[in-house]
Amino acid sequence: MPSRVSSLCLAARGLAARFGNPVRTGAILAAALLLAPSAATAQSTLVPAPSTTPQSSPSLPTPEPITIPAEPDYGLTLPGILQRGLELETNRRWGDALTLYEQSLRQHPGSEELLARQDLARMHYSLERRYHDRSFQQSLRTLTPSQTLSLYSELLRKINAHYVVTPPWPGLASRAARAVDVALTNEDFTAFHRLAANNLAGSNLRGTLDRMVSDRRPQRSSDLVELAAQFARTAEARAGIPQTAVLMEFVTAAAGGLDDYSDFLTSDQLRDVYSQIEGNFVGLGVELKADGGALLIVHVIPGSPAERAGIIDGDRIVAVDGQSTAEMSTDEAASLLTGPEGSWVRVTAYTPGKQPRVLNVRREHVEVPSLEDPKIIDSDYGVAYVRIPAFQKTTARDLEAALWDLHRQGMRSLVLDLRGNPGGLLTAAVEVADKFLTRGNIVSTRGRSPQEDFNYKAHYGGTWRVPLVVLIDGDSASASEIFAGAIKDNGRGTIVGQTSFGKGSVQGIFPLGYAGAGIRLTTAKFYSPNGKPISKHGIQPHDQVRVVAKPIAGAQAAPASDRVLEVGVEAARRRVAAR
Repeated sequence: MPSRVSSLCLAARGLAARFGNPVRTGAILAAALLLAPSAATAQSTLVPAPSTTPQSSPSLPTPEPITIPAEPDYGLTLPGILQRGLELETNRRWGDALTLYEQSLRQHPGSEELLARQDLARMHYSLERRYHDRSFQQSLRTLTPSQTLSLYSELLRKINAHYVVTPPWPGLASRAARAVDVALTNEDFTAFHRLAANNLAGSNLRGTLDRMVSDRRPQRSSDLVELAAQFARTAEARAGIPQTAVLMEFVTAAAGGLDDYSDFLTSDQLRDVYSQIEGNFVGLGVELKADGGALLIVHVIPGSPAERAGIIDGDRIVAVDGQSTAEMSTDEAASLLTGPEGSWVRVTAYTPGKQPRVLNVRREHVEVPSLEDPKIIDSDYGVAYVRIPAFQKTTARDLEAALWDLHRQGMRSLVLDLRGNPGGLLTAAVEVADKFLTRGNIVSTRGRSPQEDFNYKAHYGGTWRVPLVVLIDGDSASASEIFAGAIKDNGRGTIVGQTSFGKGSVQGIFPLGYAGAGIRLTTAKFYSPNGKPISKHGIQPHDQVRVVAKPIAGAQAAPASDRVLEVGVEAARRRVAAR
């Protein structure tokens, strides 16, 4: 088994990444649907594709009344945000709470209370995801305490060797204590392990672990391993909690406590990452994110079952198989969308201003195109258009073929659309940038380990000199920012849209030796050719375009207009005219 799989520049946009990104964290929970990095931030909702006999579409029953959740408002004051977050936490809507806190931190950066609530929501959300993950449940049943402790030790060694900065060992110990406390109050945890509430209440395990952390003051990874082993034995003796269950909380707390993008990957989640790199999976063919009690359709993959069923970008899924999404957690709602190839799911989709519609969608094998919609959009000026939804293994090769085809159609300038692109493979972004640059730096990576320090440079041969315009927005992240930053700093093209996400770090995928698990670990930060950090800053466009506010629900929608694209096309025309 390889010690490391490719370097990823994944956006963990909120839930996104967490659903296995070419991945949230911003906020996409790309389900099996698709997707996305993370980290924050999107779970593993891709499913195996067992051989099944194709089923005919089931008949649609008479729709039952469905509550349409109000669209979330992230423009609240800080006290309002905290109050709204508390309401979500009380109702165990941890995915929505996490999205709220992550979005709000962009408005209130550095708020210690928001950061603490965000981490609490992340621990709850992560635990509920794991305990709905069949591969994780299997590992709890089969791993011995000795094997689980070895898994923890191996994970800590990976962190020690590869993490971008010196690991915060004392902080990881304290987070393990909080994670155990979260587990002991979680219904999924206690039900799975058949734990009696009175035993837990009288065991004072949290106080015991706090004292152990305080007394030991862990300074090395070996200190954490000893602490975990001692506490696991204590928890089993006092409250009957299996040692493996306790140790797995230490494992996941360490991986998820480093930053928004590092995380523990169950066997199923690791498989999903590989599927995302390859660009294929079984599912509906949509990208999702949590949206105030509903699932917002961020993007529908062209040619997918979802597109054929009539689901469109911007729809909100408000019920799955007759169950309102407002009455379940985000993870529960997303999990209902997954299933074996050939099976059907009934979703209620709501487009603002229209009546909800009930649709049957067949789960199928979906190939995620590395490019979308290549075409000439202005034949007078020869303006070509290509959208890159994510940087996959085949993106550079497919783009080369598309460019030659557009060239034969009369391409004189090119608009590359990276809006909503959460990232992908670092090498793919570099290869694509190299197609448009004759010389100079593309991106530099810097890590704690010297092997992470690298300067990627352009090569003269095979360069396209066509005038270039790049479209970005607040969801363009990571590998997208590498490309946009390279084009901007080298003066190669015009950047149009909104400031990008600001995710300037590289993650490596490291398989672990037990249970088929792995860790997504931040190994380096990257910098634009001019040496500017991307993290927390993003790429500023040359032409800033304000996005018009969404219409009020129920109002008659005006004809669709893509102002960012219009400005991009005008910029392309100017560049053609100036030649």
